[in-house]
Amino acid sequence: MPGTKNIPLQFINLWLTLLLIWLIANGSLASDTVITGVVVSAVIALAFSTFARVYRVIRWSPTVIYHYLVYLAVFFIELIKANLNVMRLVFSPRIDIRPGIVEIKTELKSPMGRLALANSITLTPGTLVVDIKDDSLFIHWINIAATDPVAATEAISARFEKILKVIYG
Repeated sequence: MPGTKNIPLQFINLWLTLLLIWLIANGSLASDTVITGVVVSAVIALAFSTFARVYRVIRWSPTVIYHYLVYLAVFFIELIKANLNVMRLVFSPRIDIRPGIVEIKTELKSPMGRLALANSITLTPGTLVVDIKDDSLFIHWINIAATDPVAATEAISARFEKILKVIYG
């Protein structure tokens, strides 16, 4: 079976990711919670590791883990800022927006890195990735602040992309 030599690495990457999500979701390091998380994550990782080839691109190291945590913090802050901005637009007496589609450029080469960037952009209110072609992402932006691809890239994705480069190479 082609690619089976990477199954242990895929299993470990998927297991660690699922375990981290479990621990964050439960918010507890109690022994029963950790043991349950280890077992449940292992069973799911074992069942899906042959299909989850995307986890091969993550090279776990202390630097990657640190940047992953930084990414989560940056994403959370950007999510709050975007929600407040959209709330401000919704509750203003006169909706003064300029919606449209802008092109941004990405330097991420990894498909998983591009997927993470596209999801990060889409999950923050006010932006939605509508297409990806080569190194360009086409974004529907609720209130266009810049039409130049360089300025739009800086405004929309730069804060995510610089961290994702470290995680996904």
